[in-house]
Amino acid sequence: MLCRAGADSVETVAQLLRERMLLLPAGDEWSVLVPEGTPWPDGGEPVDRVLTGWATALAVGSTWPVLALWWDADRAGCTLAAGFRRTVGYVWLANGTAVGEDEAMRTLAARLGLDPVLDMQALDTLTRPDPAADARARMRGLVAVLTRVGVALPTGLGPGEPADRLRTAARTRDDVRHVAWAGWHGAVRAELDATGHGPLGRALAGAQLAAGVPLLLRSLSRRNHGWAAAGALLVLYGGLGLAQERGRARGTT
Repeated sequence: MLCRAGADSVETVAQLLRERMLLLPAGDEWSVLVPEGTPWPDGGEPVDRVLTGWATALAVGSTWPVLALWWDADRAGCTLAAGFRRTVGYVWLANGTAVGEDEAMRTLAARLGLDPVLDMQALDTLTRPDPAADARARMRGLVAVLTRVGVALPTGLGPGEPADRLRTAARTRDDVRHVAWAGWHGAVRAELDATGHGPLGRALAGAQLAAGVPLLLRSLSRRNHGWAAAGALLVLYGGLGLAQERGRARGTT
């Protein structure tokens, strides 16, 4: 997952996923997260669904977007999450056939601040038929376009690489950070430090709760691990934000 933020900011939020991650710088104000385990546990949940849930969980309540890049034997694709906006994504079949919508690619370009003319032309080529380009080539083309907004993936973390090879490449770097769950005390402290103050903070907290509760209930009933993480974090963010605002209000009365 590519996060448009420095490693310090990403590490604090990534701990709340309660998944072991490898965190590395990935260019100017970009970081990359590599799961240490397989992202599709017992139930055989599709990798795109898990990564979309994780990306959404990382993006809610933060000021930076998250772009999840995923692939399996049959498909490859990307999903962009940014705050409370609807996630957008694009998919290619293993042979490189594009099955996404052009509008999604345009939305992705706009939200990442890519050039609407030159960069969009490069993205358009990834949606057109090309017998010589398989899914991995399409993903490499996407990453090449992202270099124009500062993305620089570490060596060995190219799209389409096997999971074991990705983890090995990440672990052997000197600048790698091992992100792990720090317990609820650490999570609460980090979130209280990050929550906004005043009416804006209360509004954000209320919106997070309103979105998180139904999402969490729906994901649990469907055993969707990725979206369960997003729902749980929304509830956590919202509950802590409202509690903090109440504490401030009592302190001023």
